[in-house]
Amino acid sequence: MSWQLKGTYVESCNCEIACPCVFLSAPTQGDCTALVAWHIDHGNDDQVQLDGLNIALAVHSPGHMAQTKWNAAVYVDHRATAEQEAALVKIFGGQAGGHPAALASFIGKILGVKKVPVTFTQKDKHFTVQIPDIIELRTEPIDGAGGADVQISGHPLCVAPGFAVTVSRSSTLKYTDHGMSWNLTKKNAFFSPFEYRA
Repeated sequence: MSWQLKGTYVESCNCEIACPCVFLSAPTQGDCTALVAWHIDHGNDDQVQLDGLNIALAVHSPGHMAQTKWNAAVYVDHRATAEQEAALVKIFGGQAGGHPAALASFIGKILGVKKVPVTFTQKDKHFTVQIPDIIELRTEPIDGAGGADVQISGHPLCVAPGFAVTVSRSSTLKYTDHGMSWNLTKKNAFFSPFEYRA
């Protein structure tokens, strides 16, 4: 059995811009709270089609992200069938190999898996991710020299290997679930294409 996914991802955290965790340095706040969301343009797990679905991950690392196990909560698009949900949880939980398995190796505890409405919207370089009563993320671009995108490539702690991330900022990052509550603004955000397979 084989699987593959491609689409766009966005993340935001409580670090100042640009997040030092991606260079395996300590977070700017001592711990890290992060939201990562993926929109799958095209994907399948063997015969199970995954086109158009969204998935989000809320992460808390109580210290250095490369040295401390993370607590994570998983949010699966409510439009997914039971077969699609199982495929997404298997892939992003690391059981199917590929780069998601490398990311999952940092997780020490899964706080829960919920099937909920996950809205992922992109308009140019602005992103919105929403889950009613749980997540509201809005990001906005920042301008580099001459108005160019600010990008980072080849960083060791990356969500989407092979793609440069574009650096942006949160205009809103709100999260409430599993006894955690964040309400942040003007903090680090990244986005890029992604492509995973095994």
